[in-house]
Amino acid sequence: MADASKIIYDWLASEDIAAALIIEQQGYPIDEAANLEAFEYRQSNAGDLFLGAYLAQPKGRELVGYVCSTLSPSESLTHESMSTHVPSSTSVCVHSVCVSPTQRRRKIGLNLLREYIRRLEAAQKGGLPYKRILLITHENLRQFYEQAGFEWVGKSSVVHGALPWYEMRKVFGSPETEIAPSSNPEPNPVQQVPAGIWDALQRASSAPRPTALPFSAFPGGTLDLVEPHSSKLGASVNKYDLLCPRIKCGSIILKRGVGQWVERASVQMEPGSLPSDSILAALPAPPETCQWWLITPSPMEFENIGFSRPVQHLQQNSTGVAEDETLGLRRMRFGAAGVERGGQQ
Repeated sequence: MADASKIIYDWLASEDIAAALIIEQQGYPIDEAANLEAFEYRQSNAGDLFLGAYLAQPKGRELVGYVCSTLSPSESLTHESMSTHVPSSTSVCVHSVCVSPTQRRRKIGLNLLREYIRRLEAAQKGGLPYKRILLITHENLRQFYEQAGFEWVGKSSVVHGALPWYEMRKVFGSPETEIAPSSNPEPNPVQQVPAGIWDALQRASSAPRPTALPFSAFPGGTLDLVEPHSSKLGASVNKYDLLCPRIKCGSIILKRGVGQWVERASVQMEPGSLPSDSILAALPAPPETCQWWLITPSPMEFENIGFSRPVQHLQQNSTGVAEDETLGLRRMRFGAAGVERGGQQ
């Protein structure tokens, strides 16, 4: 059986028509299978709609499945729309989705169909006039096509073989492009702002900011800033709220009791050099140690802070927080933030 990782998708070449026809005849009853003439017509006139799934082999590749279609201006499948190809039309009419019997039940067909849809959507975004993909199927395959994003339309007027056919479709872009606008559209409701909300926001924005004290303002240093952890024996946490040290900011970074004081190995921050006006002191070079506020289990423990994008190494943001995505924790430099004495209230 084919390894899904070794499947290659490519537009079917003329020399592979015979192999595709064998798969068609193995996959469909005699009264439903297409003939060589139909395959040659589809490949020569709509080769950019005839996609093959190939299994990579040491000496080449083997065709194990395909999807083939033609174009029609019709918005529904009929005998006429399936028997002709009208270039530059809006409907992609799928004739067959088939996988070799020896390669089934490995999701090759579903992955092939999804790749087919992806290519058609890319072509549509690139300027081709495709608006929809149409197909007819038997009822037992409804779930298969729904997994690929098709919607059930209903029983088809097409009669081909002994069993009834049902139409399904996938519309590109917004479904509204396929639906006529209502003659009496309802206006969008206007959301009313609660009375007094603007005054409340203005009062909050003009409220005096708390005054932060730098680490150097505490005579006892670290001992003045920590207190015992409420449940973890031997651990210490921040005794006060920690504030942003930037002038005129003062927003709370950590509430009291959130950061655990630890001494860990230093790290190399990015960027490596601090700007001349930085409020942060340079870190010692690794492997020397320094003091951190250890924030666990997630960055949601912070009160008011923005994070830089996830990386696989430490990166410093504007408040001196080191982010370590690989460890799943956040460590903040001990002296990076100001302290609000009132935070213990």
